[in-house]
Amino acid sequence: MSEPSTETTTGRGRGPGLFRTAWGHGRTKVGVVLTGLIVLIAVLGPFVAPYSPTEFVAKPFETGVDGALFGGDERGRDVLTRFLWGGWTLLLLAVASAGIGVLAGTVTGIIAGYQRGWLDDVLMRTNDVLLAFPQLIAALLVMSILGPQPWLIVAVIAVSHMPRVARVIREATRKVIEQDYVKAAEAIGLPRHRIMVFEILPNVTSPLLVELGLRLTYSIGVVAVLGFLGMGLQPPTADWGLMINENRQGMGVQPWAVALPVTAIAILTIGANLVTDGLSRASIGIDRGVQK
Repeated sequence: MSEPSTETTTGRGRGPGLFRTAWGHGRTKVGVVLTGLIVLIAVLGPFVAPYSPTEFVAKPFETGVDGALFGGDERGRDVLTRFLWGGWTLLLLAVASAGIGVLAGTVTGIIAGYQRGWLDDVLMRTNDVLLAFPQLIAALLVMSILGPQPWLIVAVIAVSHMPRVARVIREATRKVIEQDYVKAAEAIGLPRHRIMVFEILPNVTSPLLVELGLRLTYSIGVVAVLGFLGMGLQPPTADWGLMINENRQGMGVQPWAVALPVTAIAILTIGANLVTDGLSRASIGIDRGVQK
């Protein structure tokens, strides 16, 4: 019986092979379609929005307005315009925080897993301290002290992601370094940094991609919640989380101002989850018979 670690870190977990296998799962295709739809709205929305996001076109919470398909928000701004403008900010912050967090966690995990010894202990104990703070509570605490700033939102979420990614990549690294190709690279005197970059990193691609998907999903939720609680981007910025907070009191007369961003965030989260699940299944070899 072959060891799971060998399959995960060599053959099917590397490069295009993982994506081809994941694409064979129906959930991955559905996830890509759902995620792609929301990404298109977020990216192209500002170019097709009928008004400026700060332009007043109706009375507060007014519906049935000519030229405003979904009516006005709590200040009389066009709901559709605010929705089309609000997605790219959430997407940008979520992608940036997930990317930075995964990058930092990957570097930390590979170094800890390969170097071992006292450096491993220091890095992992530091990670344990960071893991003791719940993501959302830590973000709210920092925002309340320093004030909500886009760069700070990215930094706080990225730092909260880093230890979780580091633990996963460290374990994957410790399995990879037992492989013959790593031992051969050490035997010929290849520098440690080259071994980590060219031998270990390509062979932890599988768990790395799964973690990236998970962290992106969590980032979307945290950014949206911070916006809803008033600790994210501030008015008059168009932001989906902020839209929900601003218009929740008028849901009885103007539901679109809340329904549109809530639906978009839900679809984006579901889509990202499905893609991540497809990658995870492909990584560990579940449903192998899907692809012929």
